[in-house]
Amino acid sequence: MRNTAIGFGFREIQLPTFEGLDLFTTKSGQGIVDELYAFEDKGGRMMALRPEMTAQVMRFYIAEMSVQPKPLKLFYFGPCFRYENPQSGRFREFFQLGAEIIGSRTPETDAEVISLAVSTIESTGLKNCRLRIGYIGVLRSMLANAGILDSKISEGLHLLDKNDEKGFSAFASEAGISEEKVAEMLSLRGIGGGEEVLDRVPSDDAKKYLQELSGMMKKIGIRGFEFDLGIVRGLDYYSGMVFEIDAPNLGAEKQVCGGGSYSLIPAFGGEEVFTTGFALGFDRVLIALEKEEFEIQSPGLDAFIIPLGEEARESCMELVSRLRKSGFIVDFDLMRRNLSKNLKYASSAGAKTAIILGTKELSSGTATIRDMVTGDQKEVPLDSIRDFLGSNP
Repeated sequence: MRNTAIGFGFREIQLPTFEGLDLFTTKSGQGIVDELYAFEDKGGRMMALRPEMTAQVMRFYIAEMSVQPKPLKLFYFGPCFRYENPQSGRFREFFQLGAEIIGSRTPETDAEVISLAVSTIESTGLKNCRLRIGYIGVLRSMLANAGILDSKISEGLHLLDKNDEKGFSAFASEAGISEEKVAEMLSLRGIGGGEEVLDRVPSDDAKKYLQELSGMMKKIGIRGFEFDLGIVRGLDYYSGMVFEIDAPNLGAEKQVCGGGSYSLIPAFGGEEVFTTGFALGFDRVLIALEKEEFEIQSPGLDAFIIPLGEEARESCMELVSRLRKSGFIVDFDLMRRNLSKNLKYASSAGAKTAIILGTKELSSGTATIRDMVTGDQKEVPLDSIRDFLGSNP
């Protein structure tokens, strides 16, 4: 995953595991506190283990990077913490990989972020995924045009994000929105499919933007995606394009990645700059790979060295050091087992070869090298072992 992000020109940044609580409440409101691991430190300050890392990136940008040339392409990886009800695919400690582009509002910027998200997941070997793209700005505009205050729009979007039609209808009715308008807003969630559904998008600006984005996506080789105006992403800082990637074999917790364009920097005192990004659930990707019976290949040991007797141990240590400096993955007997037990251990450790050093071998300046797959053995001069291992990958 790191190699994929680096290949896209993104730079990795390291972020602290805990922050001041206000960093997260500024972004998501006081209601999030019950979902966090929050605590008071010895200085009387309210702190929290990070529930995600987007807010941290914005703080870091304002404090250290705002004068750097745009665009800034940043990615990060690490553990996050939420006071969840633990279940499959939803943990109290989980790992997240994310990326942000801080720059200008263009379809190619959004296409770059989506492309990185898709390529990152594909790089793991996961096959069964579904990319859906929406535009939350449509619903935001409809709610604003209906007279909903900016401070209340996020409440309505949160209800839609939770698929709470009754709750949303009650919210809209209390705000004086007609039943006809409510039905129109709810019907947006049924607009989904290929590029042909964009003709049903009730906003010329959104339609044009998504059409341009679709063209960009095809040019960079991403196909098979769908448009879905029902994607809401109930966080109130999303402003334009939004997207989600699902792994259907995960069931209810099928979403492995989500993101979009957003406005968050002004909330922390910075000047408005277009930002777009995503967060990927590392644990869910691993679970999805398990569901597809994907076998993660371990590099194994190039060699396991077995010294037989006191005299051979010092020669063993010297040989281990030499081979490791040459780039081989090497281990050796620390338990002073006999030969048969060491060979059994070497097999369980996935060693390709076992190198046996005993009195006979030392006297002749050789080592016995055993192929752990075929069982074949060969005597090789000590000063030729590196070449022998290199020619037998």
